[in-house]
Amino acid sequence: MEDDVMATAGAVFVETNEVDNRVLAFPRDAQGALGEPVDYTTGGSGTAVPHLPSQGSVVLSQDRRFLLVANAASNDISVFAVEGAQLRPIATAASGGESPRSVTELGGTVYVLNSGKPAVAAFRLSDAGLVPIAGADTALSSVSADPAQIGLSPDGSIIVVTERGMDAIEVFPVTPDGSLGEPIIVPSSGPTPYGFAFTSDGTLVVTEAFRAEKGAAAASTYAMKDGALTPVTRSLPNGMSEICWAVVTNDGRYVFTTNFAESTVSRFALAGDGSITLEDASAGDIGDRRPGLRDAGLSEDSMYLFAIDADGGRVMSWSIREGGALTPLTPRDGLPTTIAGLAAS
Repeated sequence: MEDDVMATAGAVFVETNEVDNRVLAFPRDAQGALGEPVDYTTGGSGTAVPHLPSQGSVVLSQDRRFLLVANAASNDISVFAVEGAQLRPIATAASGGESPRSVTELGGTVYVLNSGKPAVAAFRLSDAGLVPIAGADTALSSVSADPAQIGLSPDGSIIVVTERGMDAIEVFPVTPDGSLGEPIIVPSSGPTPYGFAFTSDGTLVVTEAFRAEKGAAAASTYAMKDGALTPVTRSLPNGMSEICWAVVTNDGRYVFTTNFAESTVSRFALAGDGSITLEDASAGDIGDRRPGLRDAGLSEDSMYLFAIDADGGRVMSWSIREGGALTPLTPRDGLPTTIAGLAAS
């Protein structure tokens, strides 16, 4: 009985990205420890290639009732009902394009980033799955966009897409019917904008991989007002390489980013004006400096940080202490090196 109670504290969900794609659901106890995962078939296909180049291929809905998983090779999205650490398959729906790699949801409206022919598709989410919003599909600014992530602002007024190929951030206003208005192209403060996260008040934090240049990784912030983004902190370096994924704590005090090339976690502090300062470039690591650390997620209470060590076939865990300090917990290993996407509750 004690194990059952501990297992209901939360969960971590990761997709295997294999040809027969699966979701691995790890129960989490109150101390942040992950139990043995349970496999759930998505009904779709992954690319079976390590390092799916995106953030947000596995996401929890805002109300934590649903899990959405992008099947990048079969061009569809799987929807599961979430019951603690357990999943119940609902449906798998066509993604509205080619090679879906990132998903975002707010208030029952879902947007999918299809990267093959770069475009955004829109859906309504219900207990029966996804239903397309007629006329809401929108192409990105260029066939060379090479998009990395899609995300809704906290108030649902805009959608943001990072475009690595254009060194730009594309901003779409969201209309009441769920369709997208004319986009605004915001030049990225630094090259190769990748993953991002919003604070609850709308500050946008974007990682910049700087074309994988060694030691050149950086992060920038933008203020959101009236559907526009204005740079606040421009390209603050952390001395690492291939920074790609970002999460923000619930209180808006800290940003944690994962640096793929060195497998480190950097901690930035957020100020009330939306600016950031680097507090610790190596707040966490996997024990050595080989590549592999990527997709990250926070527990719902922001007490625990989780990230994929793809090359090591592991899910890494840290507890978040006073001042944002990270204390490593026991990882879960033995996973496929194709694992991608991570969502935590």
